[in-house]
Amino acid sequence: MVDQTNQVAETNEHPNVQVGDVLSGKVAKIEDKQALIDVGYKFDAILPISEVSNLHIDKISDVLNLGDEIKVKVKKLNEEKDELVVSKRAVDAEKAWDELAAKQQSGEVFEATVAEVVKGGLVVDVGLRGFVPASQVELNFVDDFSDYTGRTLRLKVVELDKENNRVILSQRAVLEQDLQKQKEQLIDSLSVGQVLEGKVARITDFGAFVDLGGVDGLIHVSELSWDHVDHPSKVVSEGDVVKVQVLRVDRDNHRISLSLKATQPSPWEKAAAEIKPGSVVKGTVKRLASFGAFVEILPGVEGLVHVSQISHKRIGTPGEVLKVGQEVEAKVLDVNIEEKRISLSIKELLESPEIEETVNVKLEEPKSLGVSIGDLIGEDLRKKLK
Repeated sequence: MVDQTNQVAETNEHPNVQVGDVLSGKVAKIEDKQALIDVGYKFDAILPISEVSNLHIDKISDVLNLGDEIKVKVKKLNEEKDELVVSKRAVDAEKAWDELAAKQQSGEVFEATVAEVVKGGLVVDVGLRGFVPASQVELNFVDDFSDYTGRTLRLKVVELDKENNRVILSQRAVLEQDLQKQKEQLIDSLSVGQVLEGKVARITDFGAFVDLGGVDGLIHVSELSWDHVDHPSKVVSEGDVVKVQVLRVDRDNHRISLSLKATQPSPWEKAAAEIKPGSVVKGTVKRLASFGAFVEILPGVEGLVHVSQISHKRIGTPGEVLKVGQEVEAKVLDVNIEEKRISLSIKELLESPEIEETVNVKLEEPKSLGVSIGDLIGEDLRKKLK
């Protein structure tokens, strides 16, 4: 091909035109199937409708208007018939290939309008027929593209094959890039202790992932509730909007640890309001140790019954009197919320065995003698009088 830089003809001149030349011209007339272009030659050039655009068009007037200045490439020249056939799309294509190659190399994001919905994706006008596969349109699956015609997409070049006239573009790549930037900005803005609102995105056996606005954080099952949780689904469901506190941020690996229970009143806060020294509480024996028994008196709150406070009788180990799971009543001896300690006594609610024995002896003594005190005194007096 002859170097095009030396082939651009100026309007109102009469150069020696050759096939392959690129000429500047002005739209002089628009007909149904062709347009006449004044390129400064001795006769107007013919621009067939098929050579107007790289996309299918129904009317030339959809693309060109009278007086428009355009560049065209000479496709055919017949001096005898005063016939000069030119192509606008050939010039547009050459320019587009160069521009798209530069965009592909730099990773530039550009906009293009959807010209047509076809099987398998979308066709856009980028000076060439650009194709956006269905899988490259959005981040999520799209079932129906019928309303995409005329939409403006933000695109990146995925593949260029000039030999086969193949141009593959992707909006999804742009959206993924945006999402990545959004994630990085969000993670950079997070701080430990910060309380955020998010939506439960998915649930696993070990916890729940919460969407914080483009990036997910994990609430481990142990951080879902102050109570014991067998499975995260017992506490939250997908789609739930929850308030969470940031526990840890791993910026290098984009990992965020969250807590749901940290945003809720702790059991010990509730205990501070409800449990007072001298009050009687009910609870369940949760653990036995050599020095005493731990009794759960509120969900997540345990008090200690020291071995000396279990029974009035002397015992070696709590297991001689209590067992895990047993329901008991106890008296609150002391409450220390700051140190999360509550001292309990079971024996304080039991009668002392010494008192019971004393009472029994007084009641049974006259019955065992078989006589009254008066009888004893009277008999003693009679002996003295004799």
